[in-house]
Amino acid sequence: MTAGGKRLEYLWFGPAAGDAPTIVFLHEGLGSAELWRGFPARLAGETGCGALVYSRAGYGASDAVGLPRPIRFMHDEAVVLGEVLDRLGIETHLLFGHSDGASIALIHAGSELRPGLRGMVAEAPHVFAEPHGLASIAKIADVYRDTDLRERLARHHGANVDTAFRGWNEVWLHPEFRAWNIEEYLPHIRVPVLVVQGESDEYGTWAQVEAIRRRSGGPVEALGLPECGHSPHREHPGAVLAASAAFVRRCLDAGDHPSTGPEA
Repeated sequence: MTAGGKRLEYLWFGPAAGDAPTIVFLHEGLGSAELWRGFPARLAGETGCGALVYSRAGYGASDAVGLPRPIRFMHDEAVVLGEVLDRLGIETHLLFGHSDGASIALIHAGSELRPGLRGMVAEAPHVFAEPHGLASIAKIADVYRDTDLRERLARHHGANVDTAFRGWNEVWLHPEFRAWNIEEYLPHIRVPVLVVQGESDEYGTWAQVEAIRRRSGGPVEALGLPECGHSPHREHPGAVLAASAAFVRRCLDAGDHPSTGPEA
């Protein structure tokens, strides 16, 4: 598949786009299609939906990108997401974004008119930069340099490994990123949102959840998980699967929602 001028790696589980709604998965800052492992297929099986999982450019087996990434790289990826939906003929769909992927989903839903969007799961989302998270991102640069983290990530990113890590780590640590904030998009979201947040998340706090609850233009549910860090679907797969499947079914059972996008 080509979108945003790059060839993107993708996987598909379950029914085709024309046969059932599709759940579109958007990975985290160090993730890829492969790193979702079995979770998308399981959620597809629980809901009867198809599941699309793709690696953004510079990740996994997708085409390489140049560095540095721009401060607005998640805004750019929200545009690419629209191209992905068009390329694959996806109409009725839900979004499941993790970390940076959740932020991309929120920007997309709050800026682009997509009548087929029925809801989204935002797992460990970021809507503004927090000192708590930036400190953790700074620390992981040492881990990448001094441990086998690079080797472990290379199993999933291949030749993209350094671009994947540096592109994520360096842009988040850029001085201008301290002012990064996407709360302006939240009031324009018109679909239900399920926010999943680990209570021990090293990259974000419950303040992210509260901001989405306070400002989103659609209904917001929240699932807080104790003894859970930044990857709830890996750390507590049963709880996240059950909550996400029930949420997807509610969104689809509710029928059509008003289109998303900025108010007139």
